[in-house]
Amino acid sequence: MPEMTAISLTVNGQARTLTATPDMPLLWALRQELGLAGPKFGCGAGLCGACTVQIDGQPARACQMPVGAVGTARITTIEGLQRDPLFERLRAAWLEIDVMQCGYCQAGQLLSAHALLKATPQPDAAQIDGAMEGNICRCATYPRIRAAIAKVAKEAGHGR
Repeated sequence: MPEMTAISLTVNGQARTLTATPDMPLLWALRQELGLAGPKFGCGAGLCGACTVQIDGQPARACQMPVGAVGTARITTIEGLQRDPLFERLRAAWLEIDVMQCGYCQAGQLLSAHALLKATPQPDAAQIDGAMEGNICRCATYPRIRAAIAKVAKEAGHGR
């Protein structure tokens, strides 16, 4: 069994240290050790996207990432995007289009959408579908999720 050790992470722009085994899933470190409720446990196999965080700006499944493998990478959870202008536009579109039903998957959906629009401000439908693949919405609000992302992308194209 791996030994407990001090692990340093950069989470939402802050240096954090926790004591854990290096093989602990990042999801448990974030939720149980650091008290961040945004990333959710869904399938535990990296297939549903409920646990999505950004690692150096790229979506990653926290349930599959050992905390010891993160190294010096920057981790961003939904809590870390609260003052981000792009996130604010996404959240507004989510509300306007009434994307959410149960809301369980939404942090992962928003983190994936945010990473897409940061990298590709005006994605086409295929790019949206590709970026959102693997983020499961059990309420099946996929058309509204895509519409909200397209709305923010269209607004970006008009200088907003």
